[in-house]
Amino acid sequence: MTAATTQIPGYIAGVWDIDTSHSDISFSVRHMMVSKVKGRFGTFSGVITTGETVETSAVEVTIDADSIDTNNEQRDAHIRSADFFQTEAHPRWTFRSTAVRAGGDGLIVDGDLTIKGVTRPVALDVEIGGFGPDPFGGTRVGFSANITINRNDFGVDIAMPLDGGGVVVGEKVQVTLEVEAVLRTA
Repeated sequence: MTAATTQIPGYIAGVWDIDTSHSDISFSVRHMMVSKVKGRFGTFSGVITTGETVETSAVEVTIDADSIDTNNEQRDAHIRSADFFQTEAHPRWTFRSTAVRAGGDGLIVDGDLTIKGVTRPVALDVEIGGFGPDPFGGTRVGFSANITINRNDFGVDIAMPLDGGGVVVGEKVQVTLEVEAVLRTA
């Protein structure tokens, strides 16, 4: 990897707090073998540290698993139950980066994702939206990230077979993150 592969216009080293009012963590999963159900998490927090070089950067995010919203209260309650997330015992999910590297048209952020008490290594495909001033005298950065995980790998292994084949809920979950963060000034 050369320095040229990780040159980012306007790059600023610093510590950034995720602005949750301008960020989103959402997902989609196959339902009944014919469509996809989408949802999001309403409560999360995180810190991004952009290092002197991109490769020395780090990310830490915490998600409130109980804040799931699929636009159906009955389904959300079921997902919070022991059948799926068991949020009473595992209320928080975490992601902690272990490396940042150039990849594709952006970055790959490797890290440890913990869901339902199970930690697995994952790699997020990250697109950098940019760095710039906001109208309030601060500085912002934006990122988009995608990953597909297998829910079974994290102990969310409910089997709900359909008559005639297939399952009610697919194993692969597509997760999309739209993140805007604000540079700490002190």
